Amino acid sequence: MYVSLPWGCDDARELTESRPVEVRGLVNRYGRLTAVDQVELTVESGDVYGFLGPNGAGKTTTLRMLLGLIRRDAGSIRLFGGDPAVDPIASLDGIAGFIEEPRLYSYLSGRANLELLAALDRGRAGRAQIDEVLDLVELRDRAGDRVDEYSQGMRQRLGLASCLIRRPRLLLLDEPANGVDPAGIRFLRALVRRLADDGMTIVLSSHLLAEVQEVCNRVGVINNGRIVHEGALADLESRGGSGYRLQTTDTVRAAHAIERLRGIRGLRRDHDELTFTLAAQEDTVALTRALADAGVGVRELVREHTTLEDLFFWLTESEPSVGESERAVA
Repeated sequence: MYVSLPWGCDDARELTESRPVEVRGLVNRYGRLTAVDQVELTVESGDVYGFLGPNGAGKTTTLRMLLGLIRRDAGSIRLFGGDPAVDPIASLDGIAGFIEEPRLYSYLSGRANLELLAALDRGRAGRAQIDEVLDLVELRDRAGDRVDEYSQGMRQRLGLASCLIRRPRLLLLDEPANGVDPAGIRFLRALVRRLADDGMTIVLSSHLLAEVQEVCNRVGVINNGRIVHEGALADLESRGGSGYRLQTTDTVRAAHAIERLRGIRGLRRDHDELTFTLAAQEDTVALTRALADAGVGVRELVREHTTLEDLFFWLTESEPSVGESERAVA
C-alpha cells in the first residue's frame, strides 16, 4: 500500500531560495590521513543524487559530516542554507537519514521504536502519522513484533520509516540496500522513486550501480577522498565512449599493440578475449591499423554498450590507492 505524504516545509520560498546541499572545500583528517580532500557537492531540489565510490573512498565520512555527526577540518556545508556545525538543531530541521545501518532498539517492537523516536523529536508524529509511514514501508502487519525478530530487509525498512516520520525535505541514506535480498532491493527502488515523485530530495550512497542507474538523475563519484565526477547521470554516460570485445590470433601481442594507442581505457584480458573502451568510434581505424602493423589478425570485434559499472571503474581505477597517494598530511 502506498500512502502519499505531504513532504516539505510550509514556507515554499525556503525550498527555492537555498539548495538542499552545498558543500565546498570539505576536508576531514584522521591523524596524518586525509579521508576527505576538498570535496565539493551540489544537490538541487528534487534530485535523487547517487553518491558513489569504492569502500574507503570517503562516502560515509562525508555523510557523517553532512549530518553533523563528526567535525570537519576545513570547508563549508550548507543544508538549505544552514550550517549543521553552527546550529545543528535548526540546520537539521526537515532533514533525516541513517549512516551504515539504522540504530534500533531490538527488544522493542517496530511501532514502539517509532513512537520513541517521535517523542524525542518533540512529538511531531502521532499515531496516525506512524501508521501512514508503516503502511508506506509495508510493515503495518509486523509493527507489533520485536525488532530482533525482523529480517535485515525489514530492519532497513523500519530505519527508513524512522526517517520518514520527520516528513523530511532531504533524506540522506548510506547503503540502504545492505544485506537486503533482491525483492527488498526492488521495493526500496520503488519507494525511492515514489518519495522523489512526491518532491523529496534524496542523497543515496550505494555500491549497487544498477540501482543507482535506475533511480538517480545526478551522481557524484568520490575516490581516495576526492570528487572525480559530479553531474547529470546522462552526462557521465555520454563520457563513456564505446566498449568493445576483441578476439584475435594473438591476444598477448594484441594487448601490447592496443595499450599504446591514445583513447584506450579499461583494457582487460580474459583468456583469449580483450575488452576495452574507445574514446571515439573513429578510433577503430587506428585500432585495426595497430593490430595489422603488429601482425595480429582480427577474429571478432564487437561493439557493446558502456555500462555505469564500466564508467565507475574507469573513474576510480585510474587514481593511485590511498597507500600510494601523497594525501598524508605533512
